Amino acid sequence: MLDIKFVRENPEIVKENIRKKFKEHKLALVDEVIRLDEEKRSAQTTANELRALRNKVSKEIGALMAQGKREEAEEKKKLVTAQAEELAALEAKETELGEALKNSMMKIPNIIDDSVPIGKDDSENVEVKQYGEQTSVDFEIPYHTDIMALFNGIDKESAGKVAGEGFYYLCGDIARLHSAVTAYARDFMIDKGFTYCIPPFMIRSNVVTGVMSFEEMDAMMYKIEGEDLYLIGTSEHSMIGRYIDTITNEEKLPLTLTSYSPCFRKEKGAHGIEERGIYRIHQFEKQEMIVICKPEESMEWFDKMWSYSVELFRSLDIPVRTLECCSGDLADLKVKSYDVEAWSPKQKKYFEVCSCSNLGDAQARRLGIKVKDVNGNKYFAHTLNNTVVAPPRMLIAFLENNLQFDGEKYSVRIPEALRPYMGGKEIIE
Repeated sequence: MLDIKFVRENPEIVKENIRKKFKEHKLALVDEVIRLDEEKRSAQTTANELRALRNKVSKEIGALMAQGKREEAEEKKKLVTAQAEELAALEAKETELGEALKNSMMKIPNIIDDSVPIGKDDSENVEVKQYGEQTSVDFEIPYHTDIMALFNGIDKESAGKVAGEGFYYLCGDIARLHSAVTAYARDFMIDKGFTYCIPPFMIRSNVVTGVMSFEEMDAMMYKIEGEDLYLIGTSEHSMIGRYIDTITNEEKLPLTLTSYSPCFRKEKGAHGIEERGIYRIHQFEKQEMIVICKPEESMEWFDKMWSYSVELFRSLDIPVRTLECCSGDLADLKVKSYDVEAWSPKQKKYFEVCSCSNLGDAQARRLGIKVKDVNGNKYFAHTLNNTVVAPPRMLIAFLENNLQFDGEKYSVRIPEALRPYMGGKEIIE
């Protein structure tokens, strides 16, 4: 959410930013918030004048009563009563206008960074760099769920009976591999100086609207019926919510956190090969990284965070590339975003496994996350998040890139970094 003062003073900049995001239907919001802001401030001014007048008249009543001028005092009291009714109406109007203003402000996109490429959708995202040679083998790689089935590692049929489409059972060495990857990612981030956390897996509606846009909420979140609770779609939501309405001393920044959680999403599915398997599912687990920092440090942290994902995937012998999201592919709260994509030797293309985002002060402004400097001045923090690993997609990338076939049987090579988490195993057969 932008600063209303910025919108008031720079309406054309805000409108141009909306055009860059190809969301012309939101242009009218800028004029609407300016109008609502003017009405709200006018109501506040009138209300303040009435309060000042009421205080003045109240003192006059006291003086008249002290002088024994009861009749004059009673007339003044009638004036105070009338003013009280008018003031109550104005205060109700202030509240109503404030809510309308906030709702409209929350729909206006954040100002994107100047470095973001302009494009309509994800088809115009820009490749930044590739890391590692694309895996190529002399045998046909099975589909990822078929690879898992070779090792008795997945049961989608039973999961469908128990929970429906979009769920699965992982078993045996494949389940162990899933846990190993998560544990390795946890320790990888701890070694980077991040503090490990396990957050609540449900959050209240005020946190939901604080961390994401209305459109994202409707598309992603599962609501708990009869409760003011939502299942989290990622632990970032719960982790950022931890700092709602807080003031942190500047010397304690940056806050660098890595969190584990299950994630729950209303995935709508995708096209082609990604409609099957475990690309898009309703429940999965994820290791996340979150940073809360000073505004002038957020771009430096942004570059560190996506580079950590690249380093982790390369340590597991998975080729990756970084892709910069264009303006039209950025969610409304994001200032800048990179995707880290892993190479799929089966599909002969890259696919998304991590998403690193700088949200500027948008989440902090919505949730009241402030920082106090050494002089006592307060300002809104910047927040960033990035996937460390989400094992469903990490498993796909891992299995495809580490699969071996000797002409008779398949096996999966375990990279050295992961072996301590697999009981010393060098291979799964």
